[in-house]
Amino acid sequence: MEVNRRQFLTYLGAGTAALASLATGIPALAAGPLSGKTADHLFGLEGKTTTFNPTFTPIQPSTADDVILPNGFKYDVIASFGDVINQAGDTFGFNNDFTCFLPINGSNEHGLLWVNHEYLGELEYYVNGYDSLNAGSENKRTPEQIEKYLYALGGSVIEIKKENGTWKLVNDSRYGRRVSGLTKHVLTGPAASIASEVTGTFANCSGGATLWNTILSCEENYMDVVGDCKLPDARHYGWVVEVDPFDPQSTPKKHTALGRFSHENTAMVLASSGQLVVYMGDDAKDQYVYKYVSKGKYDPAAGKANSKLLEEGTLYVANFGKGKWIAMDLATNEALQKATKSDGSPLFSSQADVLINCREAAQAVGATPMDRPEDLEVHPIDGSVFIALTNNDKHGNFYGQIVRLFEKDNNHAGEDFTFEIFAAGGPQSGFSAPDNLAFDSAGNLWVVTDISSSSTNTGIYTPFGNNGVFFIPTIGEHKGDAVQFASGPVGAEMTGPWFTPDEKTLFLAVQHPGENLKSYDQPTSHWPKGGNAVALPSVIAVTGF
Repeated sequence: MEVNRRQFLTYLGAGTAALASLATGIPALAAGPLSGKTADHLFGLEGKTTTFNPTFTPIQPSTADDVILPNGFKYDVIASFGDVINQAGDTFGFNNDFTCFLPINGSNEHGLLWVNHEYLGELEYYVNGYDSLNAGSENKRTPEQIEKYLYALGGSVIEIKKENGTWKLVNDSRYGRRVSGLTKHVLTGPAASIASEVTGTFANCSGGATLWNTILSCEENYMDVVGDCKLPDARHYGWVVEVDPFDPQSTPKKHTALGRFSHENTAMVLASSGQLVVYMGDDAKDQYVYKYVSKGKYDPAAGKANSKLLEEGTLYVANFGKGKWIAMDLATNEALQKATKSDGSPLFSSQADVLINCREAAQAVGATPMDRPEDLEVHPIDGSVFIALTNNDKHGNFYGQIVRLFEKDNNHAGEDFTFEIFAAGGPQSGFSAPDNLAFDSAGNLWVVTDISSSSTNTGIYTPFGNNGVFFIPTIGEHKGDAVQFASGPVGAEMTGPWFTPDEKTLFLAVQHPGENLKSYDQPTSHWPKGGNAVALPSVIAVTGF
């Protein structure tokens, strides 16, 4: 019998799903086969046509120290670490991740770009001179080094323009702004009583946009930074942060109603009831998938006042075995009320306790541990929710997979769902360790990968080359088939995919090029300047669509 590529994916992926089901409680094969027919008939998508049709010849895996793109495409380096972004002399931060383009006056070629800055890691030496590779276990960072450390993280608002076919940074922008580990923030919601004001945001991984033209930046692995910078109260971090890029004087808000954990991103959608729904994942092994449902309803006429919807609502966590969203509400959830500490005292004495300690609360209510739930995105046509599960070597899931969740009756505010394994990573599919996701208007999925810099191009990850960008249709003849669109420099992740509204430019953040170095005098990457230059995390604009 002749076995075509899609059938091969299905057969091989079934084994992966079955293995995952034994380890994490995910039912094998879920609602359907991995890369064959999905549940599109539920949404009337069969035969649907769209106008956006990106055409390119897929590239092959690469180990080159550059951004490799298909023929006909090019990239411009917009901003690199240390570039000046405003008249005050503020500089672009380190290890850029999530990007979000906000047009100025509706332009597709002039706007603001929000960029997250996540961490320093092995490359801290280039930021503040601290040799973390050889520092040992003792933290000898000086106050001056800690200040530089914190300033390099958080996020940047930069103004960008496309002129004569090239995207460029506006260095003297009146919008240019740093929201860093030194910036004052306020807390909102049930856990706001922690402090009247908190200093800094950091570990900013991915994020999302709101319906009222602000951005949500997500604090992920804040624990590392708290330790490195000798900060006194870790409860100030691990939240979703709202920033208004168009108001440089505004104070960022940390919305505690959305819970505290290692946030990867947010995906915001309106339920049929008018309530606001925000999907989120906790990016760690055996952690959980969440959604927040606002108490109030979205009012387009209210503009930025809709931010209040993120202050009062219900946080849910997913039980995939039962297909249920479980409300993490101390007032109504008996499991939370009965949870106790080792001494027999209540584990949670207030809703603030539940939100501050989300991981313990999710475990108490019987949520399903997952294989590093990273980016969640809502399909622009059918409303299904795609979840990138990067990997979990604790359960033999080395390559990761993408799960597709279907809310019952397409009600995003509801409590029942089904799901399927949409695509499995591995040599058979050509990609591994899916991380950030983005959709184009035709419902095609753009996936960036996160094979760790210590594993890239070694062992079982050798066939994949450097981390890259993959294109996976979710509708039509080639649904579920992954092809490679881009490859990143040595040691880097390609992160933060975001299209301009006209879909002629794709922004990407090239994070930690050269991170896999063994010594500072023998760098593994010199991107983007080449020669003997130090590698610099940078944001690029890809054109040619």
